[in-house]
Amino acid sequence: MAEKPVWHPERLAARLPFLDARARLTTATRAFFTARGYREVETPCLVPVPGMEVHLMGFSTRYRPHLGRGRERTLWLRTSPELAIKRLLAGGAGPVFELARVWRNGEVSPRHHPEFTMLEWYRPGADLAGLMDETEAFVRLVCPDRVGHAGVETDLTLPFARLTMAEAFARHAAVPDLLATVSAEGRGDAAALSTAARIDLRDGEDWEDLFFRLLLERVEPVIGRERACFLTHWPAPQAALARRDPDDPRAALRFELFVAGIELANAFDELTDAAEQRARFAADVAERQRRYGEGWPADEDFLAALDHGLPETAGIAMGFDRLAMLASGARGIDDVLWLPLSGLADDDEAHA
Repeated sequence: MAEKPVWHPERLAARLPFLDARARLTTATRAFFTARGYREVETPCLVPVPGMEVHLMGFSTRYRPHLGRGRERTLWLRTSPELAIKRLLAGGAGPVFELARVWRNGEVSPRHHPEFTMLEWYRPGADLAGLMDETEAFVRLVCPDRVGHAGVETDLTLPFARLTMAEAFARHAAVPDLLATVSAEGRGDAAALSTAARIDLRDGEDWEDLFFRLLLERVEPVIGRERACFLTHWPAPQAALARRDPDDPRAALRFELFVAGIELANAFDELTDAAEQRARFAADVAERQRRYGEGWPADEDFLAALDHGLPETAGIAMGFDRLAMLASGARGIDDVLWLPLSGLADDDEAHA
């Protein structure tokens, strides 16, 4: 029998200072991008393909026509607005941003909620270095000089560090040359990475699994603490929708931003080659099926837009709720949500 819902108005009252800070953050965000010539857009939440990231789980629903038009089909709540926004870029929308409601199944923690807000912005003609400059300016503008989370404090008045993934693995994960474990074709060698890290492979562990184990256990706990850190030039097997580095195709033009120990944003110098993106999507579809036994096809609408032509662009996705946590001093993501879902984790308490 389901438990009877409990209403706790005092919990909402306790969150109001954080929610007011979130509202001010929203206003400041719109002002920042409008002043820089960005156009605010709204893309669909209900889509035929939720996203192409292998490890993200989606929420599906069934569309059933009842007015004599259309056909029955499965639709999804988006995991990101990225593919839709890039279709707008291919149509000439210019610099754009969106405060997008997105959904990811199964993600619950003090930093995760299955329904959350993603701030994404894209500037045609920008490169990764310029996007880092703009991101640093934005975070400094909307946050206090010092921010913290879970006992980790970051001084945002200090210049943000820029650390390549290879440098981070050499410095913190005892891997002298991470890119030596990646082929020129962009494939990772698990045995080579295991040898370099002096760590045994677990049963069934491939290069990607070991890479993330080292990243999560050795690198992420020590970066983005005293000062914010851009972790750049990811290995090519983790390129996702980023271009590979023309100076070294074993690396991709991608960065993540870490502040107060939190992964805050993920950014690409966007891949514009339709043939390469189509091949990557085919590999992603196969990998999702191999790992999880389920999935969805590639986003053909997005690929058609790439065929038409996507301008050279740099783009970024930032967790807006996490940014609100830092800007307001909230302890966790629930503090900056008006009505967080309850009962999602075993140790949940009922929410207002």
